[in-house]
Amino acid sequence: MLFKCLLLSLIALMSSQAKPKPNIVIILVDDMGYGDPGCFNPRSMISTPHIDSLAREGMKFTDAHAPGPLCHMSRYGLLTGRYPFRTNVGLWPKNPLIKADQMTIASLAKSQGYKTSMVGKWHVGFKENGYDQPLPGGPVDRGFDSYFGIRASTDIPPYFYIRNNKAVHPPTGHIDKELSPERTGWNSIQGRMRRAGGISPDMNIDEVLPNFTDEAVKIIRTHQKKKPLMLYLAYPAPHTPWLPSEKFLGESKVGIYGDFVMMVDAQVGKVLTALERANMDKDTLVIFTSDNGPCWFDKDVTKYGHDSQGGLRGMKADAWEAGHRMPFVARWPGVTKPNSTSKQLICFTDFLATFADIMGAKIPQEAGPDSFSFLPSLKGKPSLRDTFVMRAGSAKVMTVREGHWKLIDALGSGGFSRPKNVKPKPAGATGQLYHLGKDPSESKNLFLEHPEIVKRLFSKLEAVKNVSHRHLK
Repeated sequence: MLFKCLLLSLIALMSSQAKPKPNIVIILVDDMGYGDPGCFNPRSMISTPHIDSLAREGMKFTDAHAPGPLCHMSRYGLLTGRYPFRTNVGLWPKNPLIKADQMTIASLAKSQGYKTSMVGKWHVGFKENGYDQPLPGGPVDRGFDSYFGIRASTDIPPYFYIRNNKAVHPPTGHIDKELSPERTGWNSIQGRMRRAGGISPDMNIDEVLPNFTDEAVKIIRTHQKKKPLMLYLAYPAPHTPWLPSEKFLGESKVGIYGDFVMMVDAQVGKVLTALERANMDKDTLVIFTSDNGPCWFDKDVTKYGHDSQGGLRGMKADAWEAGHRMPFVARWPGVTKPNSTSKQLICFTDFLATFADIMGAKIPQEAGPDSFSFLPSLKGKPSLRDTFVMRAGSAKVMTVREGHWKLIDALGSGGFSRPKNVKPKPAGATGQLYHLGKDPSESKNLFLEHPEIVKRLFSKLEAVKNVSHRHLK
């Protein structure tokens, strides 16, 4: 009997050791709306065949959320498993937001034998002491073996490439401010908008997007399969400036924004092709999503007949759904069911716990306080998360989800949409309550009709704000 038990234990151990860890490729695009990819919006006026192919071959999540509706907030949560309202995200221009002792998805993967690479937009800060000096606190100091990218967006100067922890060339030149001509009809935060500032001699902003694709493809092509690969590819597009190459100009029916989204989709296609050619596609989990909502106004919907928000309310920076509900697709052959859909509530902070679950690792008690594994959902089963808390672009506006109910603790969008802030009327609602199951477009404020639900959600919000989320479970 003892011999039989030992034999079964040995077989189980050998079986677990024989199962290789999957490669993980995260493709994060920038400012793409929930309604831009055709797989999330059948009425989309923009062709996205490569993103759509991921959905056909994998699982589409329809209730996936950025941990914050702005670039730096979203990225901080994705990397750390920690809600961005728990730190001062405003420090990013001169200081790293991620502390040296914080676990990240990269440091976790590295500890589990992964080769870790990042390409693209960092936007969670370096310790800046001049661009001719090393830039501590960036990707290679937070778990990535290699990095090639830019410090922030392609409309935020200074503009220069970074290789590992040094500027490839310091931004010794100057580039002028650019706005789209008024006759185009774009808003001041749309079109070719770019701020004036320093630029390096090797930087051509029009070429940044394809250059990042080339770097990612090279990493995949040269990867030594002795170790699994984690690649975090953070595209700075279709964020402004909208710069479709000549091949894509006029290809969509949605102006240069639609053309640029098509160009982004084509870059995604090149990465997927590289995985296939390297014989890595069958053992790779590919996650595609966007960092926050789009810069798309009602006038744009009217003009182009294209709803970048996909029926959701608001836009980038908002507490309303379009600010943070993201297109999200996961393809993992043999695990995710092809052409499947999950309604599971998930957040980018869940990457840390999910990857630990996949790798068979345990994360320390203090790491990823707002991270819950959605590995069960990838396999078609429910996951643990049932609550989501977020701070909008305005530092004063918080939102909390519990099941279908959503509470915003103020009136207005709290972000870019108007009205941003609304003063309560005497005896009127002081916040917003929506039932997203019945009203996903947040058209009917139920704040005054359900005081007991408002009270419960306020209590939940305060509990999560004051205690790490995972410790409440």
